[in-house]
Amino acid sequence: MATLRDIMTQDLSTVDSGATLKEAASLMREQDIGNVLVMDGQTLRGILTDRDIVVRAVAYGHDLGSPVTDYATGDVLTLDAGTAVEEAARTMSDRQVRRVPVTEGDRVVGIVSLADLAVRASSEEGAAALEGISQPTV
Repeated sequence: MATLRDIMTQDLSTVDSGATLKEAASLMREQDIGNVLVMDGQTLRGILTDRDIVVRAVAYGHDLGSPVTDYATGDVLTLDAGTAVEEAARTMSDRQVRRVPVTEGDRVVGIVSLADLAVRASSEEGAAALEGISQPTV
């Protein structure tokens, strides 16, 4: 049975909790990625996506010098590296999330995205997660 450890991306892109939106956006552009983990040392404080920057800040004309913590999603769902891929797909579907940091103990060791499920896991797991995430919330 495949676990998140088998399919996660281990090369994490992070910003310090004191970083600005501009710094985070520049990192996303440089690395051609759509999200960064917001860290305070080794502690996960949140996740910031390119969509968060656009919808929560730019659309309202907010200053790009604002701290990432003002716009990042806090209290982030995490899953243990030993979690079965099928269980992760169900959880992501139920919670309608597209990416989840992967932990071992208190340490973030990777991230798994919907794309990881679609490409690296079985097609049924990826399809199930995509279907659940794509359902409108009530």
